[in-house]
Amino acid sequence: MNLWKALIAAALVLVSPAAASAQQTGDQPSAAASDASPVVPERWNLYFQATAIGDEHGTFYAPYTGPLSLQDYPEHDVSLTSTLFFTALLATNTQLVFNPEIAGGKGFSGVSGIANPPNGELPRVATATPKPYLARLFVAHDFALGAEQEHVESDANQLAGERPMTRYSIYAGRFSLTDYFDNNEYTHDPREQFMAWGVMYNGAWDYPADTRGYTWGLVQELHTQNWAFRYGIAAEPRVANGSQFDRRLFRDHGHTGEAERRYSLGDHAGTLRVMGFANRADAGTYATALRLAAQTGSTPDVIATRRPGTLKYGLGVNLEQELTHDVGVFMRLGWNDGKTESFAFTAIDRLATGGVSVKGTRWKRKNDVVASSFTASGISGVHALYLSRGGLDFLIGDGRLNYAPEYVWESYYSARVCPGLYATFDLQHDTNLAFNHDRGPVWIPSIRLHMEFGLKPRKAD
Repeated sequence: MNLWKALIAAALVLVSPAAASAQQTGDQPSAAASDASPVVPERWNLYFQATAIGDEHGTFYAPYTGPLSLQDYPEHDVSLTSTLFFTALLATNTQLVFNPEIAGGKGFSGVSGIANPPNGELPRVATATPKPYLARLFVAHDFALGAEQEHVESDANQLAGERPMTRYSIYAGRFSLTDYFDNNEYTHDPREQFMAWGVMYNGAWDYPADTRGYTWGLVQELHTQNWAFRYGIAAEPRVANGSQFDRRLFRDHGHTGEAERRYSLGDHAGTLRVMGFANRADAGTYATALRLAAQTGSTPDVIATRRPGTLKYGLGVNLEQELTHDVGVFMRLGWNDGKTESFAFTAIDRLATGGVSVKGTRWKRKNDVVASSFTASGISGVHALYLSRGGLDFLIGDGRLNYAPEYVWESYYSARVCPGLYATFDLQHDTNLAFNHDRGPVWIPSIRLHMEFGLKPRKAD
């Protein structure tokens, strides 16, 4: 009970009284729900979100424990985030986005011991004390490639108005690559949807980012009525899970490309996305670490093999499909080479996940959502051998390994308490923790409180 009391108290601290004028928002650029009134062009808007998550786990089977194992005793943790989303129109088709953020909290066992960690709001930071930092600061510009326009609703990091339907867009500055790549209608935001890392994004995509999940870079997008093509180049951290970026930009950086096809089956929308990435970083390789360990009779250490410009690459497939106006399904597949150390996201080389999301219209709760997913993740043979001989990744390492795929089943119910305030109960069941058949399973229940509201001009300035 103390955990939930602390969660509610933390949420009340984060929430502003201005929430009475709550509006729909999110932290990804997206189309908001349509309004009864016509779209009024905006020159600026300001949105806010606050999210508090409390989770816990009990004891589980664990005959041995390593330096980066999930501890087999009960743990209770809370995370807090608070973000301002300011967007301003600098010129026609040019916008400035500024997102200061505060985050705090700590994950189970220092966010270690699970390859698909349960709380997407918790990075692997050194302290649980809430700290302010810059989440996003970038400029976006659309080059119109035709006369047709599309309506855009007011939302976080998005101004209401008209936007060229066929356009070439550039985004330059600080952001998260997940703002533009691997999107999915049903699972892309741990503040409102699924929370496990390998479900909210493609766990096999080691996307360039600092500890908080952000980077500096450039994204280009060609958008048409039914297609979109994106390419991004971004800075890599200096070390795995690091907070500082590598300045050797001509040698160490990450490339991401994606093709998106939007379609309809009858009157039900669907989207297929195919993504590829190639990262170069000051990273090590598992095979080299194993070879050095064999020569010296020591435990393999991938950190000792790091070299600038080391390549890691992979592919991802992402599908979303509306079945009815209230029911949708999704699927992701992911693969990376599995040779280079896990560096910026999580220690997954293979991924298959799928699920279903249902709105509460049938039980007269149209703003509620119930959803369920199942995720299977794995690692390469050389990666498994490295862990079995006592090697450590940046968030897993039991000292030995009886390899098996890690399975995570996650379900949640999100209820709108009042406009702008949502309460969610989430339950996860994790099996073969950190790909180790000797550890687990474990149940992880969570409660999430999410507040969002916006301030926007009543008419164009």
